Amino acid sequence: MQDRRQIVRDKVIYGGVAEAGKHGTTMDCVVRDFTDQGARIEIDRGARLPEQVNLAVARKGRSYLAEVIWRQANMVGLAFRTMFTEPPESDLDARLRRSEKKKRELQRRIKQLLGEG
Repeated sequence: MQDRRQIVRDKVIYGGVAEAGKHGTTMDCVVRDFTDQGARIEIDRGARLPEQVNLAVARKGRSYLAEVIWRQANMVGLAFRTMFTEPPESDLDARLRRSEKKKRELQRRIKQLLGEG
C-alpha cells in the first residue's frame, strides 16, 4: 500500500477506545501511528468499525471524531475531522498522585535510615 500522507505519523503505542454507532458501542484499540490529522489503529480481528468513529486517546487527553480512510486486516487508517479535549482530571486524581509520590519518598527514606539504600 502506497503512503499518500503529507505528514509522517509518529510511531506510538497508545491505548485507545473507539466509540462506534448510534448506540455508543465501544471497543478497545491500540493506536500505532499518530499525528494531529490522523492515526492508524489496531482493532480485534473480525471487529468492524463504521465509517465515522469517536476515538478517545487517554494518553493525549483528547478524543477525535474520525473518518475511516482505509482498512487492511485488523488495521484501520483514520483521518481526524474534529478534536475534543477531555474534561480536566478530578482533584482526587491529583491528590492520589501526590500521595503515591510521598509514599515512594518515605519508602526511600526508610531504606536510607535502615542502611539499605
